[in-house]
Amino acid sequence: MTLEQLSAQSSVSRAMLSKVERGEKTPTIGVASWIAHALDASLSDLIGAPAAAASGVAVVMRKKDRPVFRDPETGFERHMVSAAPGAGGAEMVVHHLPAQVSTGLLPAYPPGTEKQVVVLEGALTVATGGINETLNTGDSLFFQADADHGFANRTNAPCEYIMVISRRT
Repeated sequence: MTLEQLSAQSSVSRAMLSKVERGEKTPTIGVASWIAHALDASLSDLIGAPAAAASGVAVVMRKKDRPVFRDPETGFERHMVSAAPGAGGAEMVVHHLPAQVSTGLLPAYPPGTEKQVVVLEGALTVATGGINETLNTGDSLFFQADADHGFANRTNAPCEYIMVISRRT
């Protein structure tokens, strides 16, 4: 795929793609998500998630070895906590969303992709399917991720939540 084709498919400028490729700029969560989707890859694939485990094999990932994506503009962090993402058709991530920060709208996943979210700390507003649902500590939400969706922390305290992304085949 050429840079121009990737730019057209991701709606990310050629200049930004070039800077990301050369390591001159770290993309925001939104830009990274659009690039991943244009490449038909997951964000976890782009940040170097470990390979899925073979059947019957136990896989351990130590906290110090977690792949972490940090949005340089917002402070949003995405920690891969699945030791074998994709094994069993799911992956698990922990998100840290600073006060008054939003991911913006993220691109739709392929049909059959589902997300489940549980808030560990703070309050999280999830926008999907034309609705905005605010979740507080301990609340959870399930949704089909085949539409653009986003996450926002509209409070003055940080928010932390777990997300499980599953793909039906």
